[in-house]
Amino acid sequence: MADNSKFFRLQVITPDRIFYDGEAELVELTTSEGEMGVLKGHIPLTAILVPGVLKIKEAEGVRKAALHDGFVEIFQDHMTILAESCEWPEEIDVHRAEEAKHRAEMRLSGGEAETNVARAELALRKSLVRIQLGQK
Repeated sequence: MADNSKFFRLQVITPDRIFYDGEAELVELTTSEGEMGVLKGHIPLTAILVPGVLKIKEAEGVRKAALHDGFVEIFQDHMTILAESCEWPEEIDVHRAEEAKHRAEMRLSGGEAETNVARAELALRKSLVRIQLGQK
């Protein structure tokens, strides 16, 4: 039987859906300041999210998802993630992600003046996260 005293509520909300609403023991994600792990009782915090793998440790095991941009609000007994998008591995089209990676790399290597480098780098990071998670 799981020790409920170490679990907290996690909600992941995207513009399309409530991606996740449940109890977690540990949540790992990537913020603009680096990797972060959150347990129940964490100090209140708001952070900016960048593309990365979201890991949710539940009573049944660990679930992973591709998380793309957003914000996280952390409180001692709950956590809310507002994300641009979030995908389970089975929802990822790896072929499409590889094509997006190729397009981003072409834009970055082209050296064209009108290329938005920050946008191309972001597209590259998103595609790499999708490929990493989708191939497992």
